[in-house]
Amino acid sequence: MSQSNLIVAKFGGTSVADFDAMNRSADVILANASVRLVVLSASAGVTNLLVALAEGQEQGQRAYLLDQIRRIQYAIIDRLQHPHVIREEIDRIIENITMLSEAAALATSTALTDELVSHGELMSTLLFVEILRERDVVAEWFDVRKVMRTSDRFGRAEPDVTRLSELVIQLLQPRLATSLVITQGFIGSEEKGRTTTLGRGGSDYTAALLGEALHAQRIDVWTDVPGIYTTDPRIVPTAQRIDEITFEEAAEMATFGAKVLHPATLLPAVRSDIPVFVGSSKDPAAGGTQVCNQTQNPPLFRALALRRKQTLLTLHSLNMLHARGFLAEVFAILARHNISVDLITTSEVNVALTLDTTGSTSTGDSLLTQALLTELSSLCRVEVEENLALVALIGNKLSQARGMGKEVFGVLEPFNLRLICYGASSYSLCFLVPGHHAEQVIQTLHQHLFE
Repeated sequence: MSQSNLIVAKFGGTSVADFDAMNRSADVILANASVRLVVLSASAGVTNLLVALAEGQEQGQRAYLLDQIRRIQYAIIDRLQHPHVIREEIDRIIENITMLSEAAALATSTALTDELVSHGELMSTLLFVEILRERDVVAEWFDVRKVMRTSDRFGRAEPDVTRLSELVIQLLQPRLATSLVITQGFIGSEEKGRTTTLGRGGSDYTAALLGEALHAQRIDVWTDVPGIYTTDPRIVPTAQRIDEITFEEAAEMATFGAKVLHPATLLPAVRSDIPVFVGSSKDPAAGGTQVCNQTQNPPLFRALALRRKQTLLTLHSLNMLHARGFLAEVFAILARHNISVDLITTSEVNVALTLDTTGSTSTGDSLLTQALLTELSSLCRVEVEENLALVALIGNKLSQARGMGKEVFGVLEPFNLRLICYGASSYSLCFLVPGHHAEQVIQTLHQHLFE
């Protein structure tokens, strides 16, 4: 098979959650001979349990969490025809997890967290290969860390694309000709060989990076929803599926909280103009959404996205008046604390900004460390507002549309809007609302703009 019609398929946690889910995913793969490389997340729930262990737990809690992990993986093993060999392998991995979680109870570190958390993907891929072999499929397990070279920024490691490309051609590509290759999403290794992770949602990113290195024809992302919708169907049951969407629109949606695709996922695909298909492994016949560089007649309004638990920082300083360099100082402080700014608005003596916590494995609250607040307070007065929600309206050429402000904000009169960002991107208009109003705001806007 030539590489140009190769498809890379990625399956999320719910698609490999248990024995039946894994078999449904196997059906999807075997229905298309072009799928030669499969990237898997950990079985649903396992990563959260591993993250909890990495935070350092008392012995009783540790035992409970390990038991939960064992229960999820054994439920799959117990339904295999020949469970013995794979049970030994999984037991060895769980022994390793036990040892690492004991170390975490003494002292936690980001490197230890990555090492611990990576075991979820190692287990799901081993089990999946076994399921395929029992179905007489020639399948091979491949450790992605052999090719996924990254920086040593544990928790949010950056891939070395050039090195990755060389290693993929050398070590991975030859295997695809003779067998179906199963590998892990989300994990990599830095130059000393220590395990790293690409941040939450990194499995999609892995699939796109490998797809780019292999010049794939398409990347298929299989989740528990049949495509990308005009908004979260759990909030608005009448949300409609979008059959075709551009990379820009999908990236904006993902950036602003739509959980279907990880924003970084799209970068390698955009660079190499590889379309991404999003479908449901539970119902592959239901179709899905194709994400590509261009679509026919894109609409003014495409979708609504929601991101909860937003923090708003308001910085007040009279030194800003007619002065230069204040913002540069603020950004330098934030950069020192590894924080990226999401939205920003300024006035004569105030700067309001929201912090982007997506992609960090830890909770958003820990970004606002006392050290950061102390350093900012030496420069200006700092106000912190938490529990806000970010609503983003995604569309096309929004900044050129007339009367849009009235159309959008007219129906939002009953709600208190804390910050509005508009004009930087012609694909989005964003604003903050109190967290407890978020769903109502989405429902109101969806009804008015999409129904």
